[in-house]
This record gives sequence, structure tokens and C-alpha cells, in this order.
Amino acid sequence: MDFDTLLQIVKIQLSYILHELGNYHPGRRLLLVLFYGILTKAADLFIDRLLIRIASRTHWQADERILEIVHRPICWSIFLLGIMHAILLEPSLQPPWDMVLPNMVKTLILMVWWFSLIREITAMDENNMGWMLTRMDKTHFYMLKNISRIVLLFTGILWGLVIWKVNLTPLFASAGIIGIAIALAAKDTLANFFGGIALFVDAAYKVGDYIILDSGERGEVVEVGIRSTKIKTRDDILITIPNSIMSTTKIINQSAPEPRYRIRLDVGVAYGSDLRLVEKTLLGVAEQNHALAEKPLPRVRVRSFGDSAINFQLLVWVQDPRHRGRETHNLLKMIYSAFQERNIEIPYPKRDIYLQGEGINREPTNAGTPRDNIAEEKRQ
Repeated sequence: MDFDTLLQIVKIQLSYILHELGNYHPGRRLLLVLFYGILTKAADLFIDRLLIRIASRTHWQADERILEIVHRPICWSIFLLGIMHAILLEPSLQPPWDMVLPNMVKTLILMVWWFSLIREITAMDENNMGWMLTRMDKTHFYMLKNISRIVLLFTGILWGLVIWKVNLTPLFASAGIIGIAIALAAKDTLANFFGGIALFVDAAYKVGDYIILDSGERGEVVEVGIRSTKIKTRDDILITIPNSIMSTTKIINQSAPEPRYRIRLDVGVAYGSDLRLVEKTLLGVAEQNHALAEKPLPRVRVRSFGDSAINFQLLVWVQDPRHRGRETHNLLKMIYSAFQERNIEIPYPKRDIYLQGEGINREPTNAGTPRDNIAEEKRQ
């Protein structure tokens, strides 16, 4: 086949293709797409210049946030609907394009909304969803966030199958066998998932609570997820614990049922001290510390008579368990200073030593420093 013959065949094919395209009125379809493009720009300006400005002037923050989420998907949906409208114009396309092209456009519309919603739900935090956190606690917020992502994931997949007219009956019929296989292969993941649901229902703790686990870990709950719970310790270390363990272990919640936390300070004073003065001094120290909770009021109790001291206990409350260490430090310094000012003695352990031998006094001697005791033993 020479070049002239090949060129003639190409011309004939192009002429046939152009003739067939002309039968489908491409100009009218392009004009329709262009018209929808203008509608898309008009909708963009309407939302951006009018609706968002009106929403920003209201006291309800949710309307502005909702407009920001749906702004871009609405514009893309209008444009894609225009493409689908152009495809469906008479005369209809030849099979299989009369079904494939509209379904592709429907799938694109689904993906626009699907990805936008998943992205926005993933980006939700305390900064951009403060209006919602005023109506629910952090634990419910993060749990709702995680469940919403899972629901959107499966809903999007099923909707896509419906668009392409995939028969779901065999899929649901085999769900029992598939469920057994998944349960055996991912039993730990399922245990963590149902453990998270159990923790959500029981409300054993929530984000922001200070908890102590049976294994000794202690810290603030920063996130309660579907699979695990994250705890931040006082050393700024993040510990991730599976929910299956959290749902079966012993948990001490220091922030519940009341957020305040009691501090017990044990103080010993020498025998012969004025007990009323000691009690008054301890209460005065507690009143001077304004970081403590106003209610309940501080208390002082005499707990026991020790070997070397009368043991007192100061009971005070702090508003947050995470402040326990700092306020204990401050109170101990203030107590020491107050005792020095009032000449209240904080005793230290003392022992009587009996020395045996010729020429050595057998009377009991009050023990001094360890160095004096060693020297006395050498003399013996």
C-alpha cells in the first residue's frame, strides 16, 4: 500500500467520524456545558460574596462552617451536572457510551462530595469546631468524628456500586462467610473497635480527664479513638493503649465525678508543740495559696502519735489533678517557712545508745550525728 492510498483512507475515516459527530450536535452540547460553567461561577460568587457574609454576621457559628464545607462541592456538582445534561441530549449516544459516560459523571459527583466530606471530617478539631464542643464533650466529639468517617467510607463504596448497577445480592449473600473470615483475621482490630464502643457507652473517662491505669501509667487523656486511647504523661510522653485493654483493665479517674483533686500533706511536729498553733499555721498556709479550690475548705487532722513526732495531715483540694505536683511543692515550702517563723520544730528520728565497758558511763546518751556515734564506738 503506497502513501497516497493510505492518505486517502485516513481522509475517508476522518470524514466519516466528523459526519457521525455532526449527527450528535457537538456545538449545542458545548454551548450547554458553557452555560453551566457560567452558572457555576454565579453560584460561586453568590455563596462567597453573599451567603458567607450573611453567615458571618450571625451569632451561630455553624452556618458559616457549613457553607465553607459545601461551597466547593456545590460548584463542582453544578458543572458536572451540566456535562451530564449535555451527554443526555438527543440524539442519544451509541451503546455502551450512553451508559458509561453518564455513570462516570455521576461517579465524579459522588467522589467530589465523598472526598470533601472525609477531608473536612478528618480536619475537624477544637479550633475549627469550637461551636460543637460547647454542646458536647471532647470524647463524644472525637468518637462521632471517627464513626462518621467509617460510615462515609462504606456509604460511598455502596453508592458507587449502585451507580454502576452492580448486583449487591451475591455480595450480601456471601457477607456471612466473609464476616467469619474477617472476624478470624482481624479479631484484635474488632476487639479494639467494640472496646471503644463499650468505653463510649460506659463513659469511664473522656478527653481531658486525668487517669491512672492498673499497670501504673498516669496521664491526661488526649484522644479516644475507635481503635485506641492516647494518654499524655507528665513527662510529655504519648502512650497509645488499645481499647480492648482499656475496656478490661482497672482505671482510676481522678477527674471524676468532680474535676477537683484532694492533696494530703503529712507533717510531723515535735512533742510539746502547741497543737492549736500548728493547726492554725497549717490552715493559714492553705488560705494564702490562691491556686487551691475554694470549696471544700482546707482541713487539718491529727493522725497519730509517732516515735519522734505528732503526725498532722493537711487536706486541701486543687481544681485539676495535673496541678497536684506543683501545689504540693508550693505548700511544702510555705509550711517550712511558716514553721520557722513560729518556732515550730519539725523533729528528726533520735535513738538512745547504751555503751558497756570499764570506766564508761552506763547512762543512756542521746544520739547525735552519725559521726559522733562512730567516734564513741571507736573509744569503746
